[in-house]
Amino acid sequence: MYRVWNFVTTYSLLLLGGALVALLWANTSPNSYHDVVEFVLIDNFIIGHAHEVNGEIHRTLTLHYLVNDVLMALFFAMAAKEVWEAIVLEEGSLRGSKAVTPLIATVGGMVGPVAVYLGLAAVLGVYATVSQGWAIPTATDIAFSYLVGRMVFGAGHPAIRFLLLLAIADDAGGLLILAIFYPSGELAPEWLLLSFGAAATVFVLANWLPRYLDRGNQLRPNSTFARKVLSFWPYLIAGCLSWYGFQQAGIHPALGLLPIVPTIPHADRGFGIFAEAEEHLHDLLNTMEHHLKYPVEIILLFFGLLNAGVEFSAISEPTWLVMAGLLIGKPLGILLMGWVGARLLGFGLPEGMTMRDVFVLGCVAAIGFTVALFVASVAFEAGPVQDAAKMGALFSFAAAGIALLAGKLLRVQKVDY
Repeated sequence: MYRVWNFVTTYSLLLLGGALVALLWANTSPNSYHDVVEFVLIDNFIIGHAHEVNGEIHRTLTLHYLVNDVLMALFFAMAAKEVWEAIVLEEGSLRGSKAVTPLIATVGGMVGPVAVYLGLAAVLGVYATVSQGWAIPTATDIAFSYLVGRMVFGAGHPAIRFLLLLAIADDAGGLLILAIFYPSGELAPEWLLLSFGAAATVFVLANWLPRYLDRGNQLRPNSTFARKVLSFWPYLIAGCLSWYGFQQAGIHPALGLLPIVPTIPHADRGFGIFAEAEEHLHDLLNTMEHHLKYPVEIILLFFGLLNAGVEFSAISEPTWLVMAGLLIGKPLGILLMGWVGARLLGFGLPEGMTMRDVFVLGCVAAIGFTVALFVASVAFEAGPVQDAAKMGALFSFAAAGIALLAGKLLRVQKVDY
C-alpha cells in the first residue's frame, strides 16, 4: 500500500472546516448565511437556475449554482477518472474475479440503505414527503472513509483495497443514479448530442488521429504536438460544450464532464486512488488530475460552506431516516451481500480478510458526507425537508466512531506495513 497523498487529508479537512463554519454561521445568523448562498452573480444569463418568465426560460447564476453545478463538475470528473481507469486498465480493480465480491457487496451497500430509508419512512408515515430522498444514504465518501479505514485496519490490511474498490464502485453507481433519477429540469435528451458529439470529436481529433498519423514513426511528432502544444485545451473546450449540453438536456450539469474523461489519453497502468506513485504518471489524464487537485480542494471547501449550513432546529424525520439508512442499512447490506459473494457464490475474500472485517468495513463505508450532501441538495427543494436530510448526511460522521468501536470489539487485526 502506497502512502496516502497529503492532499487527501488537506481537502478532507478543508471540506470539514467549510461544513463546520457553515453550521456555526447558519445557527448564529441564518439570514446572512442564506443571503450569501443565494447571492446572484449574473441575472438572465446562459447558465444558472432556470425559471419561466413570461413564457421564456430565464436563468440566474447564483453563488450556490456556480459551486454545486459548475465547479463540482471537476470533483465528479476526478471521481470518474478513477472509475474509468479501474474499468479499462489491464490491472484495473474493477476487472476480473478479484473484484466480484467487493462489487456484490457494493450492491448491498446501496440497496440496504434504500430499503431501511424507505421502510422506516413508511412506518413513520412520512413516505410521501421524503421518498424522493431515497438515494441520499447510498453514498460513501471515499476520502473520509479511506482515512477512517486506515485508522481501523492500518495501511497494509487487505480490507483497505476492498474498501477502495467498494467506494469507487459506489461512486459509479451514484453517478448513474444522479443522471437517471435526479434530472435538473425538464428533460430534453436531444441536447446530449452536443455532449457526446463533443466527446467523439475531441477523441478523434486530439487523441486517435495523432496516434494514427504517427503509426510506424517512433518519433511520434503528431502525438507530441497534441500532448505538448494542444495539451488540455481541446478537452477544456469539449468539456464546456458537454457541460452545457447536460444543462440544456435537464441532466444535472455537475456530471457534464463525464463523457469527456474517457477521451483523454491515459497511461496503460495505474496505482490506484490516493497512491503517491500516481504523481509519477505523466500522461495527459493524470497530469490534468495533478493540476486539478488543489483547485478541487478549494471547491470542496466552498461546497461544504454553501451546503452544510443547516439550523439545528431543522432536525426531523428525514435526519433520522438518512442516518438509519447509512449507519444501519449500509453495514448490514455490505455484510449480507459480502457473505453471498464470498460464501454462497464461492468468490471468496482477499487473503487475510474475514467476515468480521467486512462488517467493520461496512461501518466505515457508512460515512456519506460529500456525495450525500450533494444528493440531498438535488433530491429536495430548498426548505425544511432538504435541511433535515442534510443534517442526516452530516451526522453520518458518527460512523467513524462506530467503526472504531466495532474494530475494537471484534478484535480487528491492524496491519501497519
